[in-house]
This record gives sequence, C-alpha cells and structure tokens, in this order.
Amino acid sequence: MYASIVFLPLFGALIAGWLSLSNRDRAAELVTVSFLLLSLLFSIVAFAQVGIGGQPITVDLARWIVSGDFEAMWRLRFDTLTVVMLIVVTGVSSMVHLYSVGYMSHDKSRARFMAYLSLFTFAMLMLVTADNLVQLFFGWEGVGVASYLLIGFWFKKDSAHTAAMKAFVVNRVGDFGFALGILAVYQVFGSIQFDEIFANAAAMKDAEIMFLGSTLPALEVAGILLFIGAMGKSAQLGLHTWLPDAMEGPTPVSALIHAATMVTAGVFMVCRLSPMFEFSETALMVVTVVGASTAFFAATVGLTQNDIKRVIAYSTCSQLGYMFFAAGVSAYGAAMFHLFTHAFFKALLFLGSGSVIHAMSDEQDMRKMGGIWKMVPYTYAFMWIGSLALAGIGIPGIFGFAGHYSKDIILEATWAANSGVGYYAFWLGLAGAFMTAFYSWRLLFMTFHGETRADEKVFAHVHESPWIMIGPLFVLAIGAVIAGAIGYYGFVGGGYAEFWGDSLKVLPAHTAPFEAVNVPLWVKLAPLVMAVGGIWLAYRMYIQNPGMADRWRAFHEELYQFSLNKWYFDELFDRIFVRPAFWFGRLFWKKGDGAIIDGFGPDGIAAVSRRVASRMSWLQSGYVYHYAFAMLIGVVALITWYMAVGAAG
Repeated sequence: MYASIVFLPLFGALIAGWLSLSNRDRAAELVTVSFLLLSLLFSIVAFAQVGIGGQPITVDLARWIVSGDFEAMWRLRFDTLTVVMLIVVTGVSSMVHLYSVGYMSHDKSRARFMAYLSLFTFAMLMLVTADNLVQLFFGWEGVGVASYLLIGFWFKKDSAHTAAMKAFVVNRVGDFGFALGILAVYQVFGSIQFDEIFANAAAMKDAEIMFLGSTLPALEVAGILLFIGAMGKSAQLGLHTWLPDAMEGPTPVSALIHAATMVTAGVFMVCRLSPMFEFSETALMVVTVVGASTAFFAATVGLTQNDIKRVIAYSTCSQLGYMFFAAGVSAYGAAMFHLFTHAFFKALLFLGSGSVIHAMSDEQDMRKMGGIWKMVPYTYAFMWIGSLALAGIGIPGIFGFAGHYSKDIILEATWAANSGVGYYAFWLGLAGAFMTAFYSWRLLFMTFHGETRADEKVFAHVHESPWIMIGPLFVLAIGAVIAGAIGYYGFVGGGYAEFWGDSLKVLPAHTAPFEAVNVPLWVKLAPLVMAVGGIWLAYRMYIQNPGMADRWRAFHEELYQFSLNKWYFDELFDRIFVRPAFWFGRLFWKKGDGAIIDGFGPDGIAAVSRRVASRMSWLQSGYVYHYAFAMLIGVVALITWYMAVGAAG
C-alpha cells in the first residue's frame, strides 16, 4: 500500500501519455483522476497509522547507487513529517485533477496535460518520501522538470515558453547550491542517509570544512548551501522572480505548483533536516532573515498587481516567507502547520480565480472586472472563505479560519524567540499581515463588486463554473475553515511531542516554539487588529470612496511604480546577469567559435585548400607541351639536387 501511494501517479502519467498519442483524452482523465483519488485514500490510511498511531514505516525498494564505499538505497520513509506532506500533496493534486477535467475541457491536449500533472505529483511524492539526500535530490529535480513542462504547456505562446525557461534557469541556480550542500554533508558525515546524519549531527557541531579557500564551520556551510536550494524552489527573495511569470501556465498548474506542492519543497527540506539545522545557528539566522524579508517584500508587491493570478502568486511568495522564518526560530511544527493550512486556502484561491477567469472568458485583469458577484455566487462565496483564511481572521482562544491558527502561532513564536532576528521577523510579519488583508479584499472588491468595467460581450456571458469545477472548491473550502482548529493540538499544541515524535528535533536551548503560548496578550491580538485594519482600508478605497485609490496613487506615484514593477528585480537581474551572459555568448560565438575555432579549424583548412587548388588549377591547361615542359623542369630540378647532394657527400 505504501509504495502504491508513490507509484500510482507515475502509472497514471505513463498511461495518460500513451493515450495522448491516440487523442483519447477522456480515458486519460479517468485514469489519472482515479489513480490520484486512490493514492489520496491510501495517504489517509497512512496518516492514521503513522501520524496518529505513531508507527513510522520504511519500505526498501532496491539498492540504487553503489560506488566504492558509497551506497544509496532506494527506500521510502514514512514518518509523521512524510504523511502530513502526503495528505497535502495527494489531497490538493486530486482536487486539481478533478478541477482540470472541467477547466481544460476545450483544450485539444488534455491527455498530455493530465500526464504532466500526474508526473509532477509522482516527483513530489518521491521528494517527500526520500530517505536520503540523493533520493530527495531526484524528486527535487523531478518536480523542476515537471514544472517546466506544465508552465510551458501552451508552448505556442512566447510568454509561456519564456516563463518556463525562466523558472527552469532560476531554479538551477538554487539547485547548484543544493548540490554543493549535499556534497558538503557527505564530506562531513561520510553518508547521505538521514538516520546517520541525524545521529551524528551533535558530534559534528564543531567540525570544519574548507570552502572558497577558507576554513569554516561545516554545518553552517552545509546548512546555508542547502537553504540556497530551498530559496530557488520556494521562491525566496533573490530567487523569486520565476514565480509570478509561472502564471503563464493553466490555472490548475498554479494551484498545484504554487499552492501546496513544489514551492513548499524548500520548507519541507529545512524541517526534514531540523536535526542538522539545530546545530547551525548562523544558518537558522539566515533562514529567518531571508524568510521575513521575503514575506514583507512579496506583500508590498501584491498591493498593486492587477492580474488576479499574480496577486495570489505574490501572496504565496509572502506566506512561504512566514513558513521559513518560523523554521528559522526553530518553530518547525508551526512552519509545517502553516504549510498544511496554506495548502487548502491557497489552492482554493487559485482554483477560485480560475473559476473567475472561466466566467470572464479568459480575462485575468481585475481592472476589467467588477459587478459579477451575483452571477457567480458559489465562486464568490469560496473566494471569501479563502480570503478570510489567508488573512487569518479569527478570535484568539475561540475560533478562526485555518490561517488564523497557523499564522498567529508563527508570529507568537518569533516574539517568543527573544532575539534580534526574531523581532525582525515579528514586525515584518505583522506588517505583512496588514498588507495581506488589504490586497486580498482589494482583489475581492475589484473582481466582484462595484460597477462592471468588463467588455459588454464578456459581461453578457458571465456564468458560474460547472460542478466538476465547483466540487473541488467545496472540498478545499472545508479545509480552509476547519484545518486550523483540527490540527492545532497536534501540530503546535499540547500533543506536539507525541504527534511529531522523532521527525522534528528542537534543542532545549531553542524555546520559542514552546514559549509562544506565554507571549503578551497584545502580541496575540496584533495580527487580528492588522488584518481588520487592512480589510477596512480596502473597503474605504474600493467601495466607500472609489476615487481614493487613484488619489493615493497620484500622490505616491514613485512608491506605486516601485511596487508595481516588483522592486525592479527583473530589470536589475537583466542588467547584472542576463545582458552580460548574452554579450559573452555572442563574443564566444562570433569571435571564439566563429573567428578562432572555425577560422583556424575546418573553415580555415577548407579555405586554404580552396586557395591552393585555385592556384594549382592553372597547371591543368590541357596542352601536352605544357606538361612536357613541366616534366623537363622537374627532371632538371632532380638532377641538380642529386648533384648537389653528391658533391656535399
């Protein structure tokens, strides 16, 4: 059963790929959806046995790599951390598969699309069930390849294949750091097996390693290098630029990749390696600072975006920052808790936005929407639920939506950390909570309320999505409402130790996760106050006083453009990296390859041969007396040479 959780999506992908050759789209949809639902059912059973029953399981598949003293087993690891991710991955993926049946109904390559979705799911399941770093890297690269295929699914669009290439290249930058981190771990521990690494982490806390010509703390170097990989995969500040462009893929892709699976791989990896990161104080500080900075940065950009999917994409980037700075203060349970709840409400928001786009005849610009809430009542209600969960609306100690429990405990843990980086994360996270609520309701008000700004023909055809699309939204909405209340006790509450067992490790010196409950009351209430403030401001600017937004924009034009243009990161990277890369490419192409290699190599030899041949061709006149004269000259030359040699001898 446990192995089938991982391999059922792979079989579905292979079958769907074969069916795509004969354009049997309906059969491909049936196979992939059935296999994913079956994988979800087995994942629920595994969660009950391992997560609730406390019975970790490993499944040996094969000896994978053997080279000298190096050996890597292909082994599936099922502990609490794994089974939580299984619920997230198979749950969201199965809903996305179902949703895609309706959303992609008019596409001519549905079988290929479903094959890509299932392939991506398999790669992600390989990642979360990995028992060693090499196996994890296999899944890590697998989701990268699958995301490239999915983002560039509509490959005839220039923007789609450009976005796919951008995602692939940016992630390779992070993956290079990740690969170096794996090599560093192997050099220090002599193994890539998790159990051996975790067992020896304490003994290696003072170990050193040569890196870039300097002797540095080994675990700090390995931790930072591994985190660079996480920065790429989870779109953290500096390696985030691929995420918004990835919206060029179909909306179900956005929900699958950017809500619950690929982008959370980095968070999962840091939590998986918590026994090593706990002895890497500098690495944890880097994780905290980068995560907090990302949460703030992405929230500021989300304020001004007009594409409905890009707003949610930057929201994802911001929420991933929360997860990372939670892990940075050793609150790994809180990070995984937010990962868990975020999967439900963010997938809900992405699929809800897809329902809006479907209703609006593929329009994504919120400036061309408005006044449609009565026409799409189910979508409207689900978007409200997703926004309430994202904003973390709830009353402490009573009840709240899913994000209320997970986001609040993260902020409380950063305050309880009682450190400079902890306070840095707290205040930026609090500012992010205000902006999150603002741009969430800005999206709701611009999309659904007010006078319509849509084209008359588009507005006349606005309609609710079919039930095959609404059904998954309903399931995800349930999770967005109750997942926080249900999971609180085990993930971060009194059942923490029993639930997580040995899958997460926190040193006694790192008290933030356990002191979070003892923070002052104002710390507990601050996120709610900021969220309500953000909602109120959005209501004032877009409902009560619609012209207010334009006046603010005119008054703060430079700040508006700074946010709208995403802090000019793309332009900066274009000048620093892209243009020089193209310049060097052309230089090596024209001067190196063309002028030097080809000039002195095959092209040069060919040119010399042609010149020699052309010079020699005049000898081939066709007259016998010319040839006789040439022969006579040759004979004279030979006799002369012979006589000269003989005289010298």
